[in-house]
Amino acid sequence: MNGPLLPVYPRASGLSFRSGKGVILTDGNGRDFLDFAAGIAVNILGYAHPHMLERMREAIERPWHLSNLYVIPGQTRLAERLLERAPFAETVFFTNSGAEALECALKTVRRHHFAQGNTQRSELITFEGAFHGRTLATTAAGGRAKYLEGIGEPLSGFRSLPFGDVEAVAAAVGEKTAGVLLEPVQGEGGVRAWPAESLARLRALCDAHGLLLVFDEVQCGMGRTGDFFGYEFSGIHPDIVALAKGLGGGFPVGACIASGRASSGMDFGIHGSTFGGNPLAMSAGDAVLDVVLEDGFLEHVKETSAYFRQGLEKQRASHPGIIEELRGRGLMVGLRCAVAKEKLIAALLEQRLLCVGADDNVVRLLPPLVVERGHIDTALEAIDNACSKLEGGS
Repeated sequence: MNGPLLPVYPRASGLSFRSGKGVILTDGNGRDFLDFAAGIAVNILGYAHPHMLERMREAIERPWHLSNLYVIPGQTRLAERLLERAPFAETVFFTNSGAEALECALKTVRRHHFAQGNTQRSELITFEGAFHGRTLATTAAGGRAKYLEGIGEPLSGFRSLPFGDVEAVAAAVGEKTAGVLLEPVQGEGGVRAWPAESLARLRALCDAHGLLLVFDEVQCGMGRTGDFFGYEFSGIHPDIVALAKGLGGGFPVGACIASGRASSGMDFGIHGSTFGGNPLAMSAGDAVLDVVLEDGFLEHVKETSAYFRQGLEKQRASHPGIIEELRGRGLMVGLRCAVAKEKLIAALLEQRLLCVGADDNVVRLLPPLVVERGHIDTALEAIDNACSKLEGGS
C-alpha cells in the first residue's frame, strides 16, 4: 500500500532501509543487503563515504540556497573540473536531475539552429528503447508507448529509429533534422551498448549535415563504464553531454555540458533553474569528483568490472536456462534472462542481493563503483544460488 503517496512505484512490500555503509544496506530488522542497484546507478560512492560526509557536513554550515541571481563559486569550480574532462566543451548548466539536464540539451540544440537562421531545424533523431526522463519533452524523446499513454499527444520534434541502425539515421536526415540523441549504453532499454564504430559513423554523419550529436550519460557516465564519460571508448566527442545520477553521489544534481558552438544560441534569459547549481549540490558534486578523479579510481572500476564479467560468464555457462546473455560495459551490467526477469529479481532478493529490472527481459546490476572483489564474490554466489533455486522450480 502506498497510503498517501501517488501509486506510481511498485515498491517492494515491507522493505525499507535504516542505514548503509559502503555497498551494504541494513533494513529495519537488522538484515544486511548487498546493494547492486545503487539507487539506479546513483550512489557511486556507496553509503557513508567518509570524504562525502566530511564535505557535506562542511556545506550544511553555509547557505544551502542563494539562487542564480548571485555568483556561486562552487558552480565555477565544479564546471571547470567537468570541462577539464570534456575537451570538446566550453559551458556547463547545472540542474537538479537528469531529465532537466536533457531538457537543457534539447533547448540548446534547437536554439543553436535558430541562432543560425535555420528555424526549420527542430527535430532530433532518437532510438527505440531509449529513456531520457519523465517530463513531457523527455518522455516524447524516449518514445516509449507505456509512458506516453493517456497524457495527450506527444510533443513533436522527435523521430525514433531502430537501436543501432546508422543506415536508418542516414536515410532519415532531412531539412528539419537538428541533431541525434542517444545513450552510449542504454539503461532502461536493456543495457545495450553502442559499438565504437557506430558512434564514429554518427559523428561523421552529424558533421557532414551540420547536426549536433547529444549523448545522454545520466546513467552510463561518471565512471560507470570505467571511463569518466561513457563515450570515451569510441574515440570521438559529442557536442553535448547530459550528466546526473552519479554526479551527486546521492544528492540531486545534473549537468548539461556543451561545446561553445552548440551553446551559441543560449542567450540571457533563455533558460534557468531556481534550485539548479545550489551550493549544497555543488559541494556534493565536487566531493564526488575528488574521489572519482583520484589516481587509480577508474582503473579500479575497470579491473573490478573485468573480474565481475569473468565470473558472470561462468554463471551464464552454468545456468543457460536462466541467464541467456551478458550485456553492458564496465559496472553497468545486464543479464538477459531466459525466464521472466521478475523471477530472477525476486530470487536474488531472497539472497539479499539488490538489483533492478530493465526492458528486453533484463536484470541490471549496478553496484557502487567502490565495490571490492570480496563483494563481487558474494554477489556471484548469490546469483549462483538464485539460479539454482529457479532451476529447481522454487
